[in-house]
Amino acid sequence: MQYKEKINKNLHRISNPERYIGNEWNSVRKEWSPDKLKIALAFPDVYELAMSHLGLKILYHLINSEEEFIAERVYAPWTDMEKLMRDIDIPLFTLESYHEIKDFDLIGFTLQYEMSYTNILNMLDLSGISIYSCERKEEAPLVIAGGANVFNPEPIADFIDLFFVGEAEDLIIPFLKKYQQLKDSFLNKKEILVELNKLSGIYVPSLYDVKYEDRKVLSYSSSKTDKEKVKKQLVKNLDQAFYPVNFIVPYKDTVHDRIVLEISRGCTRSCRFCEAGMTYRPVRERSIERLVDLAERAVDSTGFEEISLTSLSTVDYIEIKKLVKEMNRRFSDRKISISLSSLRVDKFSVELAEEVQKVRKTGLTFAPEAGTQRLRDVINKNVDEQELYSAARAAFESGWSKIKLYFMIGLPIETMEDIEGIVRMARKVLEIGRQIRRNTKKKMRQIEISVSVSTFIPKPFTPFQWVKMDEVEEIIEKQNYLRDNLRGRGLNFSWNDPELSRLEGVIARGDRRLAPVIADAWKKGSRFEGWNELFNPRLWGEAFRENDINPKDYLCMREDEEVFPWEILDIGVSRDFLFKEYQKSFSGERTADCRFESCTGCAVCDSFSAGLELMSGDGNAL
Repeated sequence: MQYKEKINKNLHRISNPERYIGNEWNSVRKEWSPDKLKIALAFPDVYELAMSHLGLKILYHLINSEEEFIAERVYAPWTDMEKLMRDIDIPLFTLESYHEIKDFDLIGFTLQYEMSYTNILNMLDLSGISIYSCERKEEAPLVIAGGANVFNPEPIADFIDLFFVGEAEDLIIPFLKKYQQLKDSFLNKKEILVELNKLSGIYVPSLYDVKYEDRKVLSYSSSKTDKEKVKKQLVKNLDQAFYPVNFIVPYKDTVHDRIVLEISRGCTRSCRFCEAGMTYRPVRERSIERLVDLAERAVDSTGFEEISLTSLSTVDYIEIKKLVKEMNRRFSDRKISISLSSLRVDKFSVELAEEVQKVRKTGLTFAPEAGTQRLRDVINKNVDEQELYSAARAAFESGWSKIKLYFMIGLPIETMEDIEGIVRMARKVLEIGRQIRRNTKKKMRQIEISVSVSTFIPKPFTPFQWVKMDEVEEIIEKQNYLRDNLRGRGLNFSWNDPELSRLEGVIARGDRRLAPVIADAWKKGSRFEGWNELFNPRLWGEAFRENDINPKDYLCMREDEEVFPWEILDIGVSRDFLFKEYQKSFSGERTADCRFESCTGCAVCDSFSAGLELMSGDGNAL
């Protein structure tokens, strides 16, 4: 608590002081004891985003359920708070005890987004910890990282002592106990890292040497470990996995200010652009009985008035209709609403949305992804244009007046005809809505169609990891066309910064040679690149030039047999499968969902067959 009084005296000088005071309902405050292992769970973005991150919530409550461990939270301070901390000499501190994070044994960063990497460096620097792992003192905390973005750890490998690859629920406690045992054996940090690298799912980058030739990775090698690849870890039975019900209730609004109930994990729809769809395979589901029990206890513990049923593809939950009806039966009398995190583009999804939004219709989001059927076949987005129109018609007839359509531009073998298709589809949906509004006898609000367009980024471990990314000029040309043609009453158009998208693509497909670029961009003042008002491409341009690195080298077409930086990891999905999907995209050949048709040969089930149980919505094994 040594900094609490000093901090509280100065909080009036910053915006959103609620971000830094802690002491929320359901936060865990343990007595600070020298014999307990202490873990600072660090999220490299602001409080509102961090408090909405499910993985961090799971780890926080899971670790704190063990008596011998203390887990506390720390988030990236916004720019005004950083300035205050540097001005009055306050190091980065945790919300529970106000201890500076260099007092902890481990600092665990959540990797959620490539553009948060400079925040990681800033948080280390604010803690008085060297940003490069090789320069840290022996007594410095072990800096570890994991999360959704861990599947290419190489751009930040020089900053992180150890990566945890995959899902952590089953292995984080054994890992911490092993670390405590090694510390108690008086091994030095290098010796500890060698021992930890022997564990499943653990990647210690300092134990591996990488050889490069021009822009290419030639090979990985190591004389310090015989582990050639690091296999991702996964939870084999979600019903048996730890899941918190005593979610922390924040003082201020967060991105997801509700109970988040993860109903399943993984997706097998094989969208060729989707990294999560490949890296989180195979599909596993929680039973309805387990979900209802978790929801009941979470409502009692938090007082939240909304339960969000979430997964990569919520509507694909085997018994989704039965689950929604049971949730409504249990909670509607208490005025607790149910929401779905994702919908398919079909009438069934609208019927489900009607079931969960009986009280207040907040709007629907559909993701056709591409403007023509040809291009949807290329990316294996199994959505028919008529399905979209049928779904929109059903939505308008059920009383919705706002629909959001989500597309990507810059997809492989895209033409301007595909871009024109986005305009055609949006205007057709708008016309369907207006026609129904004219014909309905009920009073209906003005129809609004929002078109959100993001730029396609070829991500690791996807069939499109081989493809070239659009140049900035190409992206701008397509955005300008859409902006000029998606005007008028009832139409809204939003897009993202093309330079930011390109930078995200560079880091997503990057290797260890990017570490000095990221470090120099941070030293020049880069922070919170994911926030448009703070992103400064000039600083990054300078950092690339000063390190003699051409970012285009990371965004060009890749050779068929090329070794990728991220292939030190094994996600269970074979490279052969990804390459076959890449080749099938040229002819627009579709791949079906293997849960409902025949096996597609991705190899993930073979990789994790031992003890794996895929649960259907009724609690039975699939």
